[in-house]
Amino acid sequence: MVDLSQIKEHMEVIGADGVHVGTVDHVDGDRIKLTKKDSGADVEEGQGSHAGHHHYISKGLIADIEGDKVRLSANADVAVTFEEEEQA
Repeated sequence: MVDLSQIKEHMEVIGADGVHVGTVDHVDGDRIKLTKKDSGADVEEGQGSHAGHHHYISKGLIADIEGDKVRLSANADVAVTFEEEEQA
């Protein structure tokens, strides 16, 4: 089981395939909150439904912490389908 206290701000979150998924903003309960930059917040208004929302990665998707990277158990393209959006 992964110790969430080892996860620090600005760590890179990568899929099992090594592809960038996001950057840690902070740990929020049993989830990783990604920075808005990696959550589509820098996309212009009207360019997508994900713009302006923080996204979260559940603890259950975390496979390991390797140095300054959080590795997920799913490949990046699959992991993003499990991201949770911030509720307004």
